[in-house]
Amino acid sequence: MRWKYVVPLVVFLGLVVLFAVGFRLNPREIPSPLIGKPAPHFTLPRFAEPAVTVTPAAWAGKPYLLNVWATWCVSCRQEHPMLMRLKQEGVRIIGFNYKEIRGDAGLDARKLSPEAEAQLAWQRIGAWLKTGGDPYADLVVDLTGRAAIDYGVYGTPETFFIDAKGVIRYKHIGPITPEVWQDQLRAKWLALQEGS
Repeated sequence: MRWKYVVPLVVFLGLVVLFAVGFRLNPREIPSPLIGKPAPHFTLPRFAEPAVTVTPAAWAGKPYLLNVWATWCVSCRQEHPMLMRLKQEGVRIIGFNYKEIRGDAGLDARKLSPEAEAQLAWQRIGAWLKTGGDPYADLVVDLTGRAAIDYGVYGTPETFFIDAKGVIRYKHIGPITPEVWQDQLRAKWLALQEGS
């Protein structure tokens, strides 16, 4: 007879504890299994020279931010002026354009040949950089999104903090705003520079 009341009470208290813990978590802070590991290898075309492919080894020797973005990404538009500011402050940013055509819900990439998809992507990226400025020390294009899979990318913008040895030290999900930079990210960037 007493168990009839005790079991629901225990279940209720357990749910209260779970919700209390869950509401304290920041949904933007998703732990990445890549932290402390070498940045995954990829070979992608360079925006400035589409016939040339590059790998992360091209940027070794100095820390950098690997910024995953696309022109169709509304949050990336919000973030872009801050990236321009960071460039002026000397932050080395490598751009990683993600599924420029296939990720755009307003386009049907299935109707495009691979050549037409690439041509359209380069046009859109070029127009974006011409309008908002180019904050990137280098920029690669991942048309299919296959390279991004190894980085665990599931949205844009995402930014990886990578040290001089090519090891991922931090992953930020969402736009970098002045407040986010000052309160959360600037110290991490300075730590990367001190470690190089």
